Amino acid sequence: MTTTGLAASALLLPSLSFAAAPEKVGIQLWSLRDLLPSDVKGTLAQVAKAGFKQVETYGYSINDKFWGLTPNELKAVLSANGLTAPSGHYGLGSFLFDGNTDEVKAAIDAAKTLGSSYVTVPYLVDSIRQNADDYKKIAAKINIAAELAAKAGLRVAYHNHDFEFEKHGDVTGYDILLKETDKKLVDFELDLYWAVRAGLDPLQLFKENPGRFTMWHVKDMDKANHDLNAVIGQGAIDFKPIFKAAKLSGMKYFFVEHESNYIPNPIDSVRLSCAYIKKNLI
Repeated sequence: MTTTGLAASALLLPSLSFAAAPEKVGIQLWSLRDLLPSDVKGTLAQVAKAGFKQVETYGYSINDKFWGLTPNELKAVLSANGLTAPSGHYGLGSFLFDGNTDEVKAAIDAAKTLGSSYVTVPYLVDSIRQNADDYKKIAAKINIAAELAAKAGLRVAYHNHDFEFEKHGDVTGYDILLKETDKKLVDFELDLYWAVRAGLDPLQLFKENPGRFTMWHVKDMDKANHDLNAVIGQGAIDFKPIFKAAKLSGMKYFFVEHESNYIPNPIDSVRLSCAYIKKNLI
């Protein structure tokens, strides 16, 4: 499924150079969640040393900011290490629950300070995504958040797991989000691992929705246990045809992410993934 199907789909796509993909390799900092909160400066220095040029943040809160650092302080640490943060995962739970915009406005302010382009919705709790109507309500709220972000010169993106691809009647939650969100304001960050894990072909998604997947999470799947991740290039997903379709996707940024199965440890794992991408995919 993960290799043959992608290769077959690639034959139907226009021939594109690997150079269509951005040359700067990014990392979703959740990959280093066991290290980062206790040593932000040291961990980000290791991120830069591992070969990354961009990061995607996570964990911002109105009270604790970024692991105790204000957006300005974090930006200074990033700049000192030659890093930028084009996107961040911001939990917009209260907004998606009841429409309170305080979290959205705080996220927009933080992202603007960091010089980001995207405020990205990372996850939907189970209680607000029970049926198709729920997904329509979520899409409407994402549009509202995107309108607020647009006023600050930012865009909103949506990051998937696998539950979005479950059917509600004859449509998936992801179908609804793609259809009901405003294409002029809302982009999608396709998590390639979760899409493949759910049985989807990323190339087919690109063909059906060209230009909407402006960001990717590049995360490999362990060959023996699909619940686990693997170092990029050592797992079951063939990323070469996916990267060839970067232009069709609309991809501007991509981020390595390891959610599970650090091999042999968090920093070494992401360093090996970064090296593989630079050598084989871009």
